[in-house]
This record gives sequence, C-alpha cells and structure tokens, in this order.
Amino acid sequence: MPKILIIDDERAIRSTLKEILEFENYNVDEAEDGQKGLQQLGKTKYDVVLCDIKMPGMDGIEVLEKAMELSPDTPFIMISAHGTIDTAVEATKKGAYDFLQKPPDLNRLLVSVRNALDKSSLVTETKILKKKISKTYEMVGTSEALGRVKQAIEKVAPTDARVLITGPNGSGKELVARAIHEHSNRANGPLIEVNCAAIPSELIESELFGHEKGSFTSAVKQRIGKFEQANGGTLFLDEVGDMSLSAQAKVLRALQEHKITRVGGDKDIQVDVRVLAATNKNLLEEIEAKTFREDLYHRLGVILIHVPPLNERREDIPDLVQKFLQDIANDYGNKPKSITNDALEYLKTLDWRGNVRELRNVVERLVIMSGQEITMEDAKAYARPV
Repeated sequence: MPKILIIDDERAIRSTLKEILEFENYNVDEAEDGQKGLQQLGKTKYDVVLCDIKMPGMDGIEVLEKAMELSPDTPFIMISAHGTIDTAVEATKKGAYDFLQKPPDLNRLLVSVRNALDKSSLVTETKILKKKISKTYEMVGTSEALGRVKQAIEKVAPTDARVLITGPNGSGKELVARAIHEHSNRANGPLIEVNCAAIPSELIESELFGHEKGSFTSAVKQRIGKFEQANGGTLFLDEVGDMSLSAQAKVLRALQEHKITRVGGDKDIQVDVRVLAATNKNLLEEIEAKTFREDLYHRLGVILIHVPPLNERREDIPDLVQKFLQDIANDYGNKPKSITNDALEYLKTLDWRGNVRELRNVVERLVIMSGQEITMEDAKAYARPV
C-alpha cells in the first residue's frame, strides 16, 4: 500500500486530505509543521508527500529544499491557497513534482497523486535495472593485468579526457568504456555507442552527424546523428580504426571545435560530448599505411588504456566462469550449475584466441551439454569440440 505524508499546519485540511486518500486505499501519515515533516521523512520512506507552502516557522519551499537532500526521489506535491505562477515555478525549480491550489479539486488531486506514484515506481524500477545492467557489464577478475586497467579507469573517469581503448576482439573494451562513463560526471547523461566497422563508409557520416531532409536520395526526413544524441553524455566509437578518412576529418573537427554539421546542412550545431574510442588495430601501423589520420589519433588518445588478452590473465578464468554460470542460469531461469576444480584448471590451460567472449560461449555450451555439475570430462569433450 503506497505511503503518503501530508505536511500542513491546518488540521481541517490534513483531516480532509487524509480521509480522501485513505478512501482510495493509501496509507497516510500527518505532520502539522515542516520540522515534524522532515523528521518523519528521515525515519520513513514515503511514496508521495503533499506539502503546504505557507506554514509558520519553516515554509513549504524550505521543507522541499531540505527534503530533496534527504530523499531526492520522493515526489513532492505542493499546495497553497495563495498560489501564483511565480510560486509554482519556484517550487518546480526546487524539485516539486506538481503544484495544486487550495482547496484542491478532488479529481485533480487524485490524478496528481497517481501520476506521482507512477513516477516514483519508474524511478525505483530504473535504479533496479541500472544495478542489473552494471552487474552484467562488471569487469571480473583480480589479476595484476586487469588491476592496472581498473586503476586507469578510476583515475581517468572523473575527468573529461578522451580515452583510446586498445585490445584484441572479445577482451572487454566495451566494458572499459561503460565503466568510464558510469564513474564519470556524465553518468546521468546518455552513453551512445557506434560500431564504426558495422556501418558502410558511405553512411558513417550520416550516422555520426545526422542529415537534413533531401540531402541525398533516401533522406526522406531529418535525422539526428550520434553526436547530437550523446550531447551531455558520452559517445563511444567502437572499432574506430575502420572509419573512413572523410568521416575521420569531420570527427576531428567535432573534437577540436565542439561543433558538428549535419549532412546537407550549413548550420553549425554545438555539442558537449566526451568521446571514448576503441580499436583492435595498431593505429600507428594504420597511420603509416595512410588509412588513419595521425592528428585524429593524437586527439583521441589523450589517455591510452590497453585491455590485455585473456591468455595474459588466466588467473581470472575461475572468477569469470563462476560469473557466467550465474548469468546463464539467470537467463534460463534455472539454478546455476557447479564446476569441478580440475575442469576449471583445464580451462585455464586452453588458448583463448576469442578472449572473454569465447570463454562465455564455452561456458554456455558446457551448461547445455553437461549434467548438474560440469566435470573435467565435460570440459575436455565440449570446450574444444572437433
């Protein structure tokens, strides 16, 4: 049952609101002034707060400001008999969800409360999903090689420095980019990913910078590019070594001037984007071969982070296997299978050219093909099937 707190110095108003809300099956508490309201907020988690603005001592706006520090996700519906547009605007700027005139219209009140409850539920669900996602993408392992990567992430994440992430396919470059974003000041902004290798060279500029309607044959409407979508957040250019030279030139300009121009447009658009890039290629060799711009390399590579192949951190394999067993069990809705120590030791001896991605596939194969416990015999039979 949703819990609602009413903060109002008028007993009659509190009683009326409580009666209405309890009739709708809400659990309602009361506080006769701002100080007592804050005390209850400190002790109890409320789904919605109804707060009067004009109260003796501490007024509703001050209560709202202090409450946002205590419980920033709790929706506040402000109520006032002396409400003006300026008051409503000020309350909204301070974090109020809605503003109602006294005496509140019954239908308007109930709609506002229901909407505030929906918002509260969405915020909670979003937090849970973010935790699940961060667990899915967490970097697992205690090896010295992975420790150096984690240290670099910890140092660079709070800055706005551009980062070039190198390493072989399947080693976890995307996880590094996600970790940098999640621990940065832009964590609440978007993380937009672009796989430069998967987009045809003739479309990469439109994908990155967008296009105007009619700028080419199939441009039937305006398109917002990835740079604009990532405004205020992070743009992750995966496989940047496969980007065409013409697109490289435009990316270089965007990094230098913080401006982009849509394909077919003539207006400069200001963008505030942190760029992370990743590649499995040796870009210095690509520069020698004239397929990658040296000036772009230096722009992207303010910080260089190399993700080691799995063969260089075999001691992380047991931890990774246990994580994958749990992840796969969650995906299938089953209890996680166990694996014997000798099977784990055998997996550590194999050549992991596909790195962590290959290991994950092998673990899923073992889960499907083995009994409740994965044995050495299972590992030998299915890890490298002929």
